[in-house]
Amino acid sequence: MKYIIAAIKPFKLEEVREALTAIGVRGLMVTEVKGFGSQSGHTEIYRGAEYAVNFVPKVKLEIAVSDGLAEQVVDTIQRTARTNKIGDGKVFVLDLEQAVRVRTGELNDDAL
Repeated sequence: MKYIIAAIKPFKLEEVREALTAIGVRGLMVTEVKGFGSQSGHTEIYRGAEYAVNFVPKVKLEIAVSDGLAEQVVDTIQRTARTNKIGDGKVFVLDLEQAVRVRTGELNDDAL
């Protein structure tokens, strides 16, 4: 099993969710987060004053999938979330040792 963490632009969330559902992803967790990467934030003007925005708003997706679906999930996120502008996000893939469905006690792939 794989645990996929993706940070994407917030306005891309619904499009990415629909694309993931279409390929068979049955669930995901979403968190609103702030961070910075190579763009290191940016400056904005508010009421005539310029100020630095050090953290950029993002949406973090967390998805647990079987090994066979992981590459397709990563490709789908990358293709759907891309705007071809700086700050499109990142995707991380980690090995997932165990998953347990709390209600039934099902384990691993059965729990997903």
